Amino acid sequence: MSEFLLELHSEEIPARMQAKAAADLKNIVSNQLKGAGLAFTDARAFVTPRRLALVIDGLPEKQPDVSEEKKGPKVGAHEKALEGFMKANGLTSIDQAEIRNTPKGDFYFVVNEIKGRETTEVLSEIVVETIKSFPWPKSMKWSKNSFRWVRPLHSILAIFKGETLKGSFDFGNQTLEFCNRTRGHRFLAPDWFEVKNLDDYLHKLRLAKVLVDENERRDLIETQAKELCVAEGVTLKDDQGLLNEVTGLVEWPVLLMGRIADRFMTVPHEVLSTSMKEHQKYFSVLDKDGKLANRFVFAANTETADEGKTIISGNERVLASRLSDAEFFWDQDKKSKLETRVDGLKSIVFQAKLGTLAEKIVRVQDLAGNIAEQTGCNPVYARRAAELAKADLSTGMVYEFPELQGIMGRYYALHDGESPLVAEAIADHYSPLGPSDRCPSAPISVAVALADKIDTLVGFFGIDELPTGSKDPFALRRAALSIIRLITENSLQINLRQAFAASFSAYTGQLTQPEDKTIDGLMSFIADRLKVALKDKGVRHDLITAVFALGDEDDLVRLLARVDALAGLLKTDDGVNLLAAYRRAANIVRIEEKKDKAVFDATVDTVLLQQSEEQALHGALEKASQEATKALEREDFTGAMAALAGLRPPMDAFFDKVTVNDDDPTLRKNRLCLLSRIGVILGQVADFSRIEG
Repeated sequence: MSEFLLELHSEEIPARMQAKAAADLKNIVSNQLKGAGLAFTDARAFVTPRRLALVIDGLPEKQPDVSEEKKGPKVGAHEKALEGFMKANGLTSIDQAEIRNTPKGDFYFVVNEIKGRETTEVLSEIVVETIKSFPWPKSMKWSKNSFRWVRPLHSILAIFKGETLKGSFDFGNQTLEFCNRTRGHRFLAPDWFEVKNLDDYLHKLRLAKVLVDENERRDLIETQAKELCVAEGVTLKDDQGLLNEVTGLVEWPVLLMGRIADRFMTVPHEVLSTSMKEHQKYFSVLDKDGKLANRFVFAANTETADEGKTIISGNERVLASRLSDAEFFWDQDKKSKLETRVDGLKSIVFQAKLGTLAEKIVRVQDLAGNIAEQTGCNPVYARRAAELAKADLSTGMVYEFPELQGIMGRYYALHDGESPLVAEAIADHYSPLGPSDRCPSAPISVAVALADKIDTLVGFFGIDELPTGSKDPFALRRAALSIIRLITENSLQINLRQAFAASFSAYTGQLTQPEDKTIDGLMSFIADRLKVALKDKGVRHDLITAVFALGDEDDLVRLLARVDALAGLLKTDDGVNLLAAYRRAANIVRIEEKKDKAVFDATVDTVLLQQSEEQALHGALEKASQEATKALEREDFTGAMAALAGLRPPMDAFFDKVTVNDDDPTLRKNRLCLLSRIGVILGQVADFSRIEG
């Protein structure tokens, strides 16, 4: 068993593509090896800004020999069929084939022994095919558009058992021969050198100032950055996304710390952090109070004789230029009040079929005012926050840094003297953006955030622009999950159907779908997202479906209380047996209805209840129905479930003693109606037919 080492050395690979490229290289080569019958023990991929590498351990020296059996024509078949079979299999006479008896008669068979090829030969072909078929998300065309690659390739290192593979690849106007050479850091060690295997490769590249393992580079960057911060009495701001990106920008990370000029510290700190991150890939630093400190950390991709002083000075000058632009936008934007920018939203399209952002704001204002009562805030404040929520989109700062929308609106609102509650709602109305994002809890913020997301969902569902499969270009799934979190985490008892209806009526002719279809579709969509949201919490999706199926429950807080109570019931022996008895009753009714081509409508004639067990079951059902109804009215869902749990003994006795399909058709029908009544009573709290297991 032997080792195969591959390195594709190129110009800089964009950092955002590197992790997927390494995974793709491993998967493509591994799958091709498996398809060629070459088993291996392990595969590992590496990536730096200038190289993709892969090592495969435990490869055999050649493919295994295989026998290929082919079935031919039936004995006695037409001569033409026999000639075609012989030609296809290299036979000079049909006597060279075997005759085998099968259930369908005697047939000719031929067995070809195929010798396995040398692994070196197969690997050379795999390298070429991998380069040709590599799935870069963005790439350049090469060799007269015959294939695509992200950046110019410089070399192809391909070694098996310490020997260079034979082969080459035509890349653009040059032919790259497979080799056993690579080179180190672009500036610190640019010379070529030979390697023998993975250990030699990693060792010599480290000496040549290249850390091939991205995990090692990431850990080193984080460790050095934190050490710099500790020395200055500050803390590194956690940003795993930026850490991953910087890892893809350097091959030999050297962390340095610079200083932000004091004049820029009056600019909102979110602006400074965003500018440093997006434009310069700098890490922000926090002081002991958790506020932005006048320091920044960055990764240099080189070592210098002056310990980085020149590099630090240069980066401070570059940052000062960047922050001067941000300072300019901040000063200019403050010259106009936020409310004067609302009119500018008329020129910003929300969606081609749904109109402008100005039209959306009018709808959101009305909806936020309606929701305000249910969130417990002043409707006037809610409407004002909704009016100003999108106004910062027409500011210079948000044009330059779109990710600061909402955040800058808060700053401008406070500068204009708006209520702090209104300003916070402007900043919060986009939230929560994901499962790990903070969920707003301030009543005004919740009202505006809900109104904004409900308007979006109703609008897109109303024009039949729905998510399909994995595609969700308008982030409607995220909007639905945000609505769920806003309602459930704030324990808001909101009638979603009414909210959707109010939003639908606020649109003036843009929507093409009927109102009932739009709202029904939205309720199903919310139910599906609710299952996703609660999956990690261990809540069974079928129980959510069972409660949603009632069709009269659109208060998510109340619905989840029902689900919790139902889950509690099904954890008990009484609940499990009750479910089993329900299914037995439902199956009997279903079978008999199909047989009779009739419907047993749960109307029971008490006069026909002859046996004590059926009388007891009927009495227990009516008692449970009354108790469950009263419990549901006071939203005591646990009490409602307890009332149903008491049905187990009389149901068991009924099935044990009573013959449902009595010879008397009148008694039979009445008993089937009694069984149908079980489903009706249980259906007060959930649709038990939707419960799995």
